Amino acid sequence: MSHPEVLGVVVLARNGDRTECYQDPITQKSEYTQSTPLGEAQAHQLGTYLRNLYLNSGSSSHIRGIHSDLVNLKEVHVRVKVGGEGAAVFDSATALLQGLFPPNPANRITLANETTIVAPLNGYQYIPVETVEPNNDRSLEPWTDCPAFQKHVQDVQNSAEFQEMSRNAQPFFSALRDFVFGRETSMENVYNIWDFVNSELIHNKTYAHRLPPTFIEQARGYANLREDAIYSDKAMGGIGNIASRAALSSILKALQRIAFNGDPLQFMVIETTYQPFISFFHQTGVVDTHPELKAIPDFGSALAIELRRAPPPDARDFLRFKFRNGTHEDFRTIHVFKHHEDIPLTEFIYRLENSVIDSNREWAQACSISSESTWLGLPERATTGSKLADASLGVFLALFAMMIMVFVGKAIRRRRSVRLSGPEDRLSAPSELIVQQYRDQKSHVVAF
Repeated sequence: MSHPEVLGVVVLARNGDRTECYQDPITQKSEYTQSTPLGEAQAHQLGTYLRNLYLNSGSSSHIRGIHSDLVNLKEVHVRVKVGGEGAAVFDSATALLQGLFPPNPANRITLANETTIVAPLNGYQYIPVETVEPNNDRSLEPWTDCPAFQKHVQDVQNSAEFQEMSRNAQPFFSALRDFVFGRETSMENVYNIWDFVNSELIHNKTYAHRLPPTFIEQARGYANLREDAIYSDKAMGGIGNIASRAALSSILKALQRIAFNGDPLQFMVIETTYQPFISFFHQTGVVDTHPELKAIPDFGSALAIELRRAPPPDARDFLRFKFRNGTHEDFRTIHVFKHHEDIPLTEFIYRLENSVIDSNREWAQACSISSESTWLGLPERATTGSKLADASLGVFLALFAMMIMVFVGKAIRRRRSVRLSGPEDRLSAPSELIVQQYRDQKSHVVAF
């Protein structure tokens, strides 16, 4: 089935290279890290690649009607994870956008006195991004501060399969000890071991000359096994898939906006870390036909979800999924839910509707959190974005402590940024109309 017309694209992108980043083996919380010039170059290269593929009028995947030279901010939206690895992820998003919409001398303005001003750096294009902070939005980092996920991590690491992997890895860990300088060598800590070895191999010439052959491949292999076990689940709506279950909230909403002819959105970028990729490939069954994707994606990887419209008389919209591991290969098409071609948008939404996490309340329920002061994910001192409102809030909290949650609920609903909603708003839930359309069409959908 051919669907040549691309209406829009949602891109899930992993940050580029960064300095070593320790991640707690149980809580999965990350310590500070920062991007490197290599990582920024990787992200910029990805942006250039996406530009050539989707903004070039000569490309077969060109997005119909999108402004390609000077960005139209109504057509592009960017969400950036700023929790763990936040600084590196933010820098990668900035570099990606520089490649996607490079400086253009046409980015200028003529003033009333007839003076023409070109934007700095010969027309640099400033594209705003929406930062997604886990203390008030769980859509891009739902696995931290989540008791149910921590229990899942412990269950995985206590399982017979994991213990067997640990026993098999002991000879390698023994040989590796002289190259990790006191770091714990165990399957529980193998992600941090691989991250350190990989970082040193890239940035430290002396270390690179000393590291024995195959050590990096073995460390990566064991890290892949652990992270794939941690960030996956046999059940589509299982806690192990929480990384993609929450990220899909933003993805589905963006796809519905692109499909709606009255909405100008055509290109969305979600800059994040590696976890949602692993979960997504499991949640949608991609690993059944691509078992090589049971692994940590390389820096600069990207998953593109293209919304394509069928030619008349078929009025449906279809999705095509493309994955690119790192910066040294092209996109390759992958298929979800055992389809062998593009999947109808309505079917994709229908299959996922009961597993996607659409609100902070749903995140709390999935994480087995009962305290509302915790599940709202607010900072210790709640803020509204206004100094006057914050001062009023402080007085209010002191006098009316029992009414905290009501006030915070109103403050959350007043926020203009698109983020994972509070207990009442549902930003990304599949629309009843679209789901009903699929139910009506179900008898006509061909199973591939």
